[in-house]
Amino acid sequence: MIDEIAGNNAQFTAWRQDIHQHPELGFEEQRTAKLVADKLTEWGVDEVHTGIAKTGVVGVLRGKTPAARAIGLRADMDALAMTENNQFAHASLNQGKMHGCGHDGHTTMLLAAAWYLARHRDFAGAVHFIFQPAEEGLAGAKAMIDDGLFERFPCDRVYGIHNMPGIPQGEFCLREGPLLASSDRFTIDVHGKGGHAAMPQHAVDPMLIVSAIISGAQSIVSRNTAPLDSAVLSFTDLHAGSGTFNVIPDTASMRGCIRSFNDAVREHAIQRLEQLVASTAQAYGATATLTIHPGSYPATVNDPQATQLATDVARAVVGDAKVNPDCLPISGSEDFSFMLQAVPGCYVFLGNGVEGETGGVSVHNPSYDFNDNIIPVGASYFVQLIQRELPSR
Repeated sequence: MIDEIAGNNAQFTAWRQDIHQHPELGFEEQRTAKLVADKLTEWGVDEVHTGIAKTGVVGVLRGKTPAARAIGLRADMDALAMTENNQFAHASLNQGKMHGCGHDGHTTMLLAAAWYLARHRDFAGAVHFIFQPAEEGLAGAKAMIDDGLFERFPCDRVYGIHNMPGIPQGEFCLREGPLLASSDRFTIDVHGKGGHAAMPQHAVDPMLIVSAIISGAQSIVSRNTAPLDSAVLSFTDLHAGSGTFNVIPDTASMRGCIRSFNDAVREHAIQRLEQLVASTAQAYGATATLTIHPGSYPATVNDPQATQLATDVARAVVGDAKVNPDCLPISGSEDFSFMLQAVPGCYVFLGNGVEGETGGVSVHNPSYDFNDNIIPVGASYFVQLIQRELPSR
């Protein structure tokens, strides 16, 4: 860990807690983006660009030694639409909005790295500090890419961090290849024929059809996915009828998601679900449609060479014993995956703490809080990545 960064953590913590008090949802991060842009400008970062994909910010910092190579470092800025349970002094002031996933901490770690690198510039080439909006289900990473992110700020590699409760404070977990799953959100709408519950022969019951679809869809994982591959298909929401006891409804609607670590598995699962939905409805004399919604994320896949370098840097920051270079993939998803499809790089988990200790409460929980003790760890990791990727000559 870099002593100068660790010694300034009281100031970094104040930034983080201020951001936590003022959470903003995806594409609404006006205050947070201004805070980021103001600090980058204050520190003399060479270029500060705002308004990328509405609220995204990119700072460009050039090292003491000119070079063509450039590295991207990314942090997400958005909060969740949930009410915070915490009663501490820096709890959310915005009702129904909360930094329940630690993006306030991610933003602060990258700001701390920018602060240090701007003071020293002990590298050759350029760093692109990417402060991204709207990670939580709105694909802000894709929006930044579509808005010309990597055309305007070309990167040879790109790196990101996510805090992770359940991993001991300050420990790193990463792996080459798939780290997080793809996520495809879907709706299934079934159109049957309503009628009296006492005379079902005159109706086409959508309730029977959705139950057949739910049951049949389990074969997509158990019988259409190879045993050494993996996929998850979950139905999470079902609506039909109007609250009466004796009326068969005309329609029913379901929602859910499909997750996998492999693009071929992902595409096959979607194709099979589409076929199953249509054929099952037809067999019962109804119609049904499958809609895959915008905001679906591909798998987060780490580049082998970038992962090896990230592993080496993590070991330099916290020691060999606190780095797991072959952790199990997690079936959650992350839109950093879009950046890794465009540019090789690596995404890592940084331990926020274990259950029962500081930082151990799960993300997306109303009692969660980011562990400020890991700010210097993440910031030091970012700095040493740059020093390794862009060594001064």
